Amino acid sequence: MRARIFQVDAFASKLFTGNPAAVMPLDYLPEPTLMQAIAEENNLSETAFIAPEGADYRIRWFTPKNEVPLCGHATLASAAVVMERLEPGRASVVFHSASGPLTVKRSPKGYVMDFPARHATPVARPRDLAQAIGADPLDVVADDVNYLARLNDADAVRNLRPDIAAIATLDRKGVIVTAQGTGDYDFVSRYFAPAQGVPEDPVTGSAHCALAPYWAAILGKSAFRAFQASRRGGEVECRYSGGRVELTGTCVFYLEGQSQL
Repeated sequence: MRARIFQVDAFASKLFTGNPAAVMPLDYLPEPTLMQAIAEENNLSETAFIAPEGADYRIRWFTPKNEVPLCGHATLASAAVVMERLEPGRASVVFHSASGPLTVKRSPKGYVMDFPARHATPVARPRDLAQAIGADPLDVVADDVNYLARLNDADAVRNLRPDIAAIATLDRKGVIVTAQGTGDYDFVSRYFAPAQGVPEDPVTGSAHCALAPYWAAILGKSAFRAFQASRRGGEVECRYSGGRVELTGTCVFYLEGQSQL
């Protein structure tokens, strides 16, 4: 069996920036063990598998180590594949997922994704968190998935040298590190998830589902221009409203081919 495969740089305006995702459109979704093996073979932070479901699509996301319940950049990439390659000219698509229906629409700025917000709450600071990320946070909150640590300035986020092995031992799947931005950006961030096979994710849509409501409470606004300060880097426009987060980004196609399953 041969299947189409695309590699797309998401949250990117030019090649080799943003976050690369593999997207595999199939007639039906195979057994999870096969999808996991393919994701491990692809060795990207996420591989998205999509299959038709009525007029919509079913979507599942896998890191090289495990399936995840929500992924922003691979959904963005999947929307680009649907609207640019599978059904050219289509204006919107709904993906049915473990996190509910996710709608993605074309916009003059690229694609707009409608995602559930993740509300982080104050927690006791893990004893080893500061040593793991390599900085002393001003504030630490957490949701069911990640710790979120706020530092005193954007340069501290950009210059972090975290202990990836130590982050992998924490009792959350990942750590978001953030600070208020300067210039064109309201806030900056980085995201580390070594326990999921992703030492540092280049640009993380799902992390912004927590960052948008967090910064809304601090800055007293609902719309943000954000930058994820990984080596590749990427911009994300966010809008927080009514328990949902809209994430806007663009995509660039890098690879199109076939895979032997």
